[in-house]
Amino acid sequence: MRPTKMKSAFLKTRLLLAAMVAVASLTATAHAAAPGITGPTFNLTAQPAFLNQPDGSSVYSWGYGCNGAPSGFAPAAITGASCPSMQVPGPTLIVTEGQTVTVNLTNGLPSSAGNTSILFPGFNVTSSGGTTGLLAQEAAPGGSVTYTFVAGSPGTRAYYSGTQGDLQVEMGLYGAVIVLPAHVPAACSTGLPTTNPGANLTAEAHWGEADYRLSAAAYDHPKTCYDREYLFQFSEMDANIHAQALAQVTALSGCIAGAAGCSLTVPTEPYHPGYFMINGRSMPDDMDGNYAVEYPHQPYNGNPHMHPGEQVLLRIIGQGRWQHPFHEHANHVRILARDANLIVSATDPNSLAGPALFTTTTTPGLAMDGIFYYTGRGLNWDMYAHNPTSTDPLATLGCTPDANGYNTGAPTAVNYFEWCQDHNKPLQVAPFGDVAAGGPVTLPDANIFTNGNWYSGSPYLGPNATTRATGTTSDFLPSNTQGNPANERGFAFMWHSHNEREITTNNLFPGGMMMMMLIDSREFVIDEQN
Repeated sequence: MRPTKMKSAFLKTRLLLAAMVAVASLTATAHAAAPGITGPTFNLTAQPAFLNQPDGSSVYSWGYGCNGAPSGFAPAAITGASCPSMQVPGPTLIVTEGQTVTVNLTNGLPSSAGNTSILFPGFNVTSSGGTTGLLAQEAAPGGSVTYTFVAGSPGTRAYYSGTQGDLQVEMGLYGAVIVLPAHVPAACSTGLPTTNPGANLTAEAHWGEADYRLSAAAYDHPKTCYDREYLFQFSEMDANIHAQALAQVTALSGCIAGAAGCSLTVPTEPYHPGYFMINGRSMPDDMDGNYAVEYPHQPYNGNPHMHPGEQVLLRIIGQGRWQHPFHEHANHVRILARDANLIVSATDPNSLAGPALFTTTTTPGLAMDGIFYYTGRGLNWDMYAHNPTSTDPLATLGCTPDANGYNTGAPTAVNYFEWCQDHNKPLQVAPFGDVAAGGPVTLPDANIFTNGNWYSGSPYLGPNATTRATGTTSDFLPSNTQGNPANERGFAFMWHSHNEREITTNNLFPGGMMMMMLIDSREFVIDEQN
């Protein structure tokens, strides 16, 4: 992947410095992964419920959920998982390549909603039961239908209603299928990086961090190894359509399915969505934990978290009617596959040929898998605030470059995977405290300038870095940052839609399709439990 991409104004404005440095009080509560239920048999139901929104609204919706207890949950490291009888998005169906998958769907929607179904694009599906529909075999109200297919290849795909899609998908009938590779390449099982195989696993074990991956590789290919993964499903919602559906369902309560007049006539145009969601939640709700009790029908969050040098697999699906130009700050995303089709070189099948995207634009119905990483390479200053003349042992840690220039020979060190070319390079011309001087920037006086909860007082990563940079042991930081573990600080890079309206909730900022990629040094344990 190409060197780290940073914004041109990174070292020129106090605002961007403030935005990129996160306080540990936020990072300590970060939970994310690619949670779901395991197969190969899934019993789902489609039924209504209300979705909580950050503006205080509860929006009537439809969704798929579990019809009884699932056979299991994944990833295994997450405890306390649940699968409600209705959720948006629907349960993520996690299977393994080559398995025969069976999905039993029961229609629990109101009689006036009519039939419903599920499409599984990319799979050869056979159906039994139900009635014949335009695109798929359908379940009548109170009835059921069974879909069977073989999970033929690894990757991420969407599933969604194949009945009156303009209404039923809008109402929330969509979800994801993750197919794991049956044969994980040996290079992936040893742990990255390739210059020091096993170092990432050593670091993880040293700091007592659990493994939240579904697999060690995204595909049956040695260049699809990854350390951490997240699933993001992008959708939008027009509350007026949902309100009209509720009004008609209420007015037709008790009618007999199929009888004259017992059907919804909800117009889906003109379309004016006011809610823009990632995994069924809008910012800031998407930054709460998976399975949080505040969102009984929106169990999946959207809050990525990583350590420098980790290969982070992003599973991205466009589940709505609009394209959403989602931008991941700090680096491009190297695309591995689209709709589970691995993009390989036409001349060398051992080489991947996916593009590096500035924005991962989500096309409706399209899924993509990509790799994101961040190392701090190219900053031209030491993000750990090392100082060879300091008396603090954390400030004098060494950096021995591997063949690629990274400090991978020290997996138990705080600065594991540091870009050694920038080691000991100062950022501040006139620092307050125990950091090296002479750099290109004079930082604002953090004693009189702080930018709320997103600014820690210095742009440095790791324990003691902020205290050493500010030259004081008193904590002038925002009140909710008191008691951070070992004065730990991390970086927060905003990930958001580049359509400005889509980072609002009902036109109020901040909201919508927005999250933070939280980056912490190696000693900070990323706990994705709940």
